[in-house]
Amino acid sequence: MKILVCLKQVPHQDARLDIDGSGSWIEESGIKFEINSYDTFALEEALQIKDAGEAEVVVASIGPDRVSQALRTALGMGADRAVHVKDAETAGSDALGIAKLLAAIAAEEKPDLVLMGLMSDDGNASAVPPMLAQLMDAPHATAVMKVSANGESFQVERELEGGALEVVELPRPCLIAVQTGINQVRYASLKGIMAAKKKPLNVKSAADLGLAGQVGAAGAKVKLEKLSPPPRGEGAEILEGSTDQVVAGLVSKIRELGLL
Repeated sequence: MKILVCLKQVPHQDARLDIDGSGSWIEESGIKFEINSYDTFALEEALQIKDAGEAEVVVASIGPDRVSQALRTALGMGADRAVHVKDAETAGSDALGIAKLLAAIAAEEKPDLVLMGLMSDDGNASAVPPMLAQLMDAPHATAVMKVSANGESFQVERELEGGALEVVELPRPCLIAVQTGINQVRYASLKGIMAAKKKPLNVKSAADLGLAGQVGAAGAKVKLEKLSPPPRGEGAEILEGSTDQVVAGLVSKIRELGLL
């Protein structure tokens, strides 16, 4: 079995984010980056399937030089190979452009299963997984909380609103976008990190994937025009006095707002 795991590198969750000079993106210099948290669960799910039997795990990501660090981390955790789409032409790609690039990789790799996170920590759009599945002409499920291999198919439990679960059977090849908390993500061991240095990391361009002129800002149908920090609201009202007075004041305020 071959499993393709799609990873995205995002700003570290504790990074201070400032808007850059263009006003349309963040200032990336001087901040740390990490693997998107949703994608770490997808990678762990792939590695658990590999641990349970014979499977090759291939990780893929799109972005500048720094993305190789995320791929090496994935290799250190146990992935077998990596594909890095490193091409300035891909900068500014919208969700469809990213999906096209990943679909081209999938067409070359021909995986039995594509695993990815439900969404990215920075975009929160959940748009790429269904777009990629459509381009692959493959069945898919999102917000998945459990994956079980079942012969030539995968049975998954996906999270619905209100805490309900839906059980879906997906024939191979298929795409599964996982929810956070589906598993316990492992750390890369020292042995794994050392071994990762010798594992293949294949670098490709948009042209290599047959997508020259079709991705990046030039091919994007959705463009990010402007970023701005949230407007500063009015100052908070501080309740003072004894504990009983503060509690009574708080209850009064809640009633005024119609919340009690």
